[in-house]
Amino acid sequence: AETAMRGVLFLALVALVLPLATASTPAFASLAGPTNLRLRTTKAYTPLRMSGGGVSTKIEVKQPTEEEKAKAQKWPTWGCEVSKFPWSYDQNETCLLITGEVTVTPNGGEPVEIKAGDMATFPAGMSCTWDVKKTLSKHYNFF
Repeated sequence: AETAMRGVLFLALVALVLPLATASTPAFASLAGPTNLRLRTTKAYTPLRMSGGGVSTKIEVKQPTEEEKAKAQKWPTWGCEVSKFPWSYDQNETCLLITGEVTVTPNGGEPVEIKAGDMATFPAGMSCTWDVKKTLSKHYNFF
């Protein structure tokens, strides 16, 4: 009877905790390589669409304002050593490169150079290749 009661209590606990865990973001993380962390969430994101109906491959790069820099400094950070790897965006991302240099080439698109001090926005649904030229660190925000 004690074992059965423990089983019932365990199932009740799972029923209470599971909805909370799946409602949070990020729901889980998986490694996409030895130093590349890919976050997944349970939240649905809408890819940026082009007028022809396809997913956008346009990467926007700009010099951020002081206000944008201050906001970005509160975001999490991620870093990567010199390497080359494929990447796909499940969500829109804006990042501020703190250090380093990278060339990001969207599949079927033109290469885009991003260097320390630049703010870049990547559209959800885009697949690309990251070619990290100098070890980088960045603040990032998914939306």
